[in-house]
Amino acid sequence: MKLLVTGGAGFIGSAVVRQAIRDGHDVVNVDKLTYAANLDNVNSVSNAPGYAFEHCDICDREAVDRVFATHRPDAVMHLAAESHVDRSIDGPAAFVETNITGTYVLLEAARTYWSGAGRPPGFRFHHISTDEVFGSLGNDGQFTETTPYDPRSPYSASKAASDHLVRAWHETYGLPVVLSNCSNNYGPFHFPEKLVPVVILNALHGKPIPIYGDGQNIRDWLFVEDHADALLTVVRRGEIGRSYNIGGEAEATNLELVKMICAILDARRPTKARHEDLVAFVDDRPGHDRRYAIDPSRIRDELGWRPSVTLEKGLQITVDWYLANEAWWRPLLDRQGVGNRLGTAE
Repeated sequence: MKLLVTGGAGFIGSAVVRQAIRDGHDVVNVDKLTYAANLDNVNSVSNAPGYAFEHCDICDREAVDRVFATHRPDAVMHLAAESHVDRSIDGPAAFVETNITGTYVLLEAARTYWSGAGRPPGFRFHHISTDEVFGSLGNDGQFTETTPYDPRSPYSASKAASDHLVRAWHETYGLPVVLSNCSNNYGPFHFPEKLVPVVILNALHGKPIPIYGDGQNIRDWLFVEDHADALLTVVRRGEIGRSYNIGGEAEATNLELVKMICAILDARRPTKARHEDLVAFVDDRPGHDRRYAIDPSRIRDELGWRPSVTLEKGLQITVDWYLANEAWWRPLLDRQGVGNRLGTAE
């Protein structure tokens, strides 16, 4: 297949690009190259004969139309999004613009292209979203594909809106879509403002490791390369009009996760004191959802996919990658907002 991947220089998008090229697909990587994007993420495949890059804002309809006309993809994998909850609290406008308006523009461009090509039956528009659209769970239960939407942050609200647009374009115009909602990702190439890289890098520098609230917020953790494999499974074999929840089957509290990372660092880079001693509890994030958990039975039963990397193994791989790739993360520490507390709503 020829895949048009939006946000392919970002964390999850670049994992999809790398995996797709390894699987033998052609890839058109479309990215605006905002603060969290990094073309170094795809250096390993940038010279592959089936790879092309387009510097393009998905909100620019003329530019998006040109990309479709030039490359004529078989499928769209839409990952481009503003995704950091804390930044959405401080500046929601960018999330509305990219996640809602950008998705609308991309849907219309895809519909025009698909209709103009005679509505080829193999075309797919795969919209990649988050489990945060479902809101917060109590101590029990899991999100399913039929869980009512209940977003609690500007980020999750903008992603919920984009999900609804994609479904509407399928129902109203017949655009062949598939959707997926994932749990929290982690792994190599994760931009250093998210929890896992913050823990690793702060610990390496002997700086306090901030944990919001009491550290008991629970997330289901999904290794990013497992997620990329799942997404390529969905775009190839998912049923049109259907959504698939993708989880790592690995629930942990934030505090448990931090302690796991610190224990790995104690073994890899021992210091006089335990890295866990750097933990510092800070004021909670406004509207911080208590628990997310994914029921992955649909993708397992219908498409035969399950995660292959345990949380313990995935964290070891991730820590080792950051230890070996300082040349990748060091320059990113100077980008706007990195290392500062965001999202206090003050």
